[in-house]
Amino acid sequence: MSMPVRGKGKTDHRFDNVDHSLSLFNKMIEKYPKPSIVEFNKLLGAIVKMKHYAIVVSKYRQIELLGVSHGVYSMNILTNCFCQLGRIDFGFSVLGKMLNLGVEPDVVTFSTLINGLCNQSMISEAVCIAVRFLRLMESRGYEPDIVAYNTILDCLCKNGLLKEALDFFSEVKVKGIRPDISTYNCLIHGMCNLGQQEEATRLLSEMVDNNISLDIVTYNTLVDALCKEGTISKAVETVDTMIKRGIEPNVVTYGALVNGHCLQKETDKARRVFNLMIEKGCAPCIVTYNTMINGYCKCKRLDEAMELFHEISRKGPIPDTVTYSTLMQSMFQLGKVSTACELFRKMLASGQVPNIVTCLILLDGLCKTGHIKEALKLFQAMQNSGLELDIVPYTILIDGFCNAGHIEVAKELFHQLSNNGLKPNVYTYCVMISRLCKEGLPDEAYRLFGSMGDNDCLPNSCCYNVMIRGFLLNSYTSKATQLLTEMVGKGFSADIFTATLFMELIIYSKKSILL
Repeated sequence: MSMPVRGKGKTDHRFDNVDHSLSLFNKMIEKYPKPSIVEFNKLLGAIVKMKHYAIVVSKYRQIELLGVSHGVYSMNILTNCFCQLGRIDFGFSVLGKMLNLGVEPDVVTFSTLINGLCNQSMISEAVCIAVRFLRLMESRGYEPDIVAYNTILDCLCKNGLLKEALDFFSEVKVKGIRPDISTYNCLIHGMCNLGQQEEATRLLSEMVDNNISLDIVTYNTLVDALCKEGTISKAVETVDTMIKRGIEPNVVTYGALVNGHCLQKETDKARRVFNLMIEKGCAPCIVTYNTMINGYCKCKRLDEAMELFHEISRKGPIPDTVTYSTLMQSMFQLGKVSTACELFRKMLASGQVPNIVTCLILLDGLCKTGHIKEALKLFQAMQNSGLELDIVPYTILIDGFCNAGHIEVAKELFHQLSNNGLKPNVYTYCVMISRLCKEGLPDEAYRLFGSMGDNDCLPNSCCYNVMIRGFLLNSYTSKATQLLTEMVGKGFSADIFTATLFMELIIYSKKSILL
């Protein structure tokens, strides 16, 4: 980027980091006379691109103290920084200051504030305010461009408010404002997210009729949606149409097709697409590799998944936590415990830091394969690592101790949950109730079942069925029948296992247990 500095002519100051930018800023403020706001804007605009919004805010305050006058462009940058920092209130304060100083806001000012509103967490309220603000712009004689309207449309679509988005879209067209490619991409993405692929296809035709050239984003959105829906043939047709119109598939296009085939367990077809993209000179990213590896793992083709993993190590992108987690999960499912643990060690050696998902896969795998001592060591390491542990790892470990026959340790861990600021969830209760019943302790299990409400955790269908089966297995027929009646009254029904136990009891007792 070129930055002219007064006193040295138009010297080419290039910088690609914030420290260099700040050094240049300090040199500029030492000069006399001071550089114009235009020159400061160029520098601080570059810092905005680096996303150091708070720094830009502080530097603009410094510029003000130097007596350098602001213009609409500089105040728009400041407004954008406040919006990016989530301080839309300060953004509106800048608008007020502009009006007090006699600086005329422009379309960018209003569009920036609308975007800030739409990025607020309370979406419905924010959109309503943004729309009212848009109306205010129109009443004051400002003509919002399509970017302002697209901001609101995008917000509505991303939050599943498609009907409202389509109503707003109709209003835009009535005003005579010509929708652009971004307008249609927002709507098509919103439709695809809600499974309305046919409506999205209709919009594609409308785009063609309005002489709006479809771009790669448009096609990729539709291809991805069709693949996830399972209509891969239509996705392939869309790609063919795209190529005929002179748009070459990119890594996102191929990735969507690979994923589509993998979802249908068509791993051979997925691999052919994967190989085709390489032949076409489109290098797969780590997401595409992970998709293909996951496809192989889901079909229990671990050897081929590992071949692909080794290929990444040789010539592909760096494997990430998803790569390692996917492979480890598959290894545990196939009983390859030592191989999974070795891969985990390799992951650590490569410099990849395991996230909570990776740790949970490893913990669950160790527990389910009976390696409870190793699981406990891992759990303790997770506690000491600073990872924020919720109820899930505790439930996995409790289940592991239960399955290993260590019911007393499981009970102790369960009762320690409150000391760690945690409450058991439905699955935690199910695990404990099931094991207590299997240990011949149905009364204790039922007391635990009855205490669920104390932790704001009401029994669901699973819990009722587990408790009823526990009663039946311990010959508490009357209590099982009473609880069955209660369960049905709550709107739940017996699952196949509970129903089978009741049927066997009726057959073998030669009388109805309901009499």
